[in-house]
Amino acid sequence: MIISGDPGASRTHNLLLRTELLYPLSYQAISHNYNIFAELCYNGIMHKVKHVILIALFLIVTAGMGVSVYYSIRGDKEADYVVETNVPFTPFEFYENREIVGVDVDIVNRVAEKMDKTIQIKNVEFDVIIDNVEAGKIADAGAAGLTITPAREAKVNFTIPYYTSVQYVIFSREMPPSLRDDHVVWEALAGAKLGSQIGSTGYLFVDDEIKNGILRDTGTTIKGIDSHQLAADAILSHIIDYAVADELVAQFIVEKNPGLEALPLYYSGPTREEDYPVEESYAIAVNKDRGDLLEAFNEVLSEMLTEDENGQTEIDRLVIKYMGLE
Repeated sequence: MIISGDPGASRTHNLLLRTELLYPLSYQAISHNYNIFAELCYNGIMHKVKHVILIALFLIVTAGMGVSVYYSIRGDKEADYVVETNVPFTPFEFYENREIVGVDVDIVNRVAEKMDKTIQIKNVEFDVIIDNVEAGKIADAGAAGLTITPAREAKVNFTIPYYTSVQYVIFSREMPPSLRDDHVVWEALAGAKLGSQIGSTGYLFVDDEIKNGILRDTGTTIKGIDSHQLAADAILSHIIDYAVADELVAQFIVEKNPGLEALPLYYSGPTREEDYPVEESYAIAVNKDRGDLLEAFNEVLSEMLTEDENGQTEIDRLVIKYMGLE
């Protein structure tokens, strides 16, 4: 179906919403999500729900996951470009009145205006975005709070960074990790059961430390979960001990879950004063053959990163706006 969005008084381009059910879901996706869902139920969240009802609820959940959302900027003609994202990742992309809004959406809209092109924003699973952009057949770019990493740079081009974030550890107030002043160091996570959204930077950081770094041979495990919110739910149901997520996501989750707390994750320095945070920089991923699109993104981002008289950039103001902090 086609649903017209309200473009707002300042917009010259129309936003149209189109939803489609994608069938079939992959066996791996169904199997993985059923296991997470069933484990949450087994651990007490829905222990009174009978098996038949459990399956029915699971089918509803997975059906919802199969909805693909498109925003077509500048009308209903075939899009010139497709930009993939992953919702929710507040304040960069999230739903508001059935529409995807956020910092990344505003950036894409500005690029469409600058290029006088039609751009579709498509909601997909996070861990397919880089590969889809690399292939260039169904996506030209990805905007989903993507961190620049060497492995990703081998596949796609990245714009200039537009936001720097710190990784946070989410934990139950009743069972906090060992703290080092106002932060958590990697060593405090040794031997723990950790969780993070599959394909997210938090997952990649933890997985690398377990295989090659500080957490190697410590008995630490990482569980890939479909969203940061599900990872937080897994803490409360004692499936995992702690979750690792980007700063803004962690703060948003903690605000909605009073039983949880979150603190920044640090590397240990020679002294406590020399500990330093696990940081990442966000950028837009662009197919390596889309030089004109990369150039337009960089021009728009350069404009939006110019500081005003108060030292704030337009990106800063959008983050504040979409976090509801105005």
